[in-house]
Amino acid sequence: MTTHTFHKDTWELYKSLEMSKQLTAGETLSKLGKDYPEIVAMSSDLSKPTRLWDFGKEFPERFFNFGLAEKNMVTAAAGLASTGKIPFVSTYASFLGVLAAENIRTAVAYPNLNVRLIGTHTGIAMGFYGTSHHATEDISITRAMANMTVISPADGAALAEMIEESVKTYQGPIYFRVSRGREESVYEHNENKVQNKIGKANILREGNDLTIIACGIEVNEALKAANQLKEQGINARVIDMHTIKPIDTEAILNAAEDTGAVLTVEEHNVQGGLGSAVSEILMESDLNCKFKRHGFYDEYSLIGKPYHLYKHYKLDGEGIASVAKEFLG
Repeated sequence: MTTHTFHKDTWELYKSLEMSKQLTAGETLSKLGKDYPEIVAMSSDLSKPTRLWDFGKEFPERFFNFGLAEKNMVTAAAGLASTGKIPFVSTYASFLGVLAAENIRTAVAYPNLNVRLIGTHTGIAMGFYGTSHHATEDISITRAMANMTVISPADGAALAEMIEESVKTYQGPIYFRVSRGREESVYEHNENKVQNKIGKANILREGNDLTIIACGIEVNEALKAANQLKEQGINARVIDMHTIKPIDTEAILNAAEDTGAVLTVEEHNVQGGLGSAVSEILMESDLNCKFKRHGFYDEYSLIGKPYHLYKHYKLDGEGIASVAKEFLG
């Protein structure tokens, strides 16, 4: 019998699923499904890579596959929500937050319906699949939509907590953006029992020389950067700003006042993303604070393996630390 050793970047389906532990939407919904019969799930031929199939196996009569018809899927989800259902829609972010933007805006956000949109494989997580499959504009697109809540969880534990909150207590449309699920966990071994609450940022590390505000997979890289900066005598506060809209204004202003320097980090275009949202808060305040956005500087990324790209664009821990040092002068 031949055994195969798979590289960490493999796209072999079943091995890839095994490695995608941070894609917890389907698992979380399968646990909630019995107590909340109004939950339904919808995908477009990507239920296994997005792990939404975990719910589909448990509740096949409440799971719908739309094939390659993402726009129709979003509109159908709006129709189901109008009848009292809570639809969870998931596909790659390039096909959801970007391709289906008009349907999200008109069918979901405008009537303010309880549709939960989960865009996976965000940013440059699709690597060598190229620009058509990269999603570095979805934060700016969705946060510009009235009524829309925009969330970029750091890991699967955070995603699970906020999905549960969205079912039990939260009203209105939500766009979750998550990566491909193979990332290191931030909250899995949560010794401090930090809870992820929609609209409330988490301070994961204290510091008084600089604040790094990050979202999504960049939260863990920001923590790595803070460790490297500490060795060089720079104490960096790290904030997980998982909810980009509505944003935690108090956490931003406190950080700016306490540290006097704020660096935002995101796997997204700096135009209109997390950095823009933070800058809007700072510019409308009376605080005097140094500020820099770090991400993609209004460009389409190269094509290559994801971990090479993160290093190239200084979106890994080492890169963020170097950007922070240059920023502080």
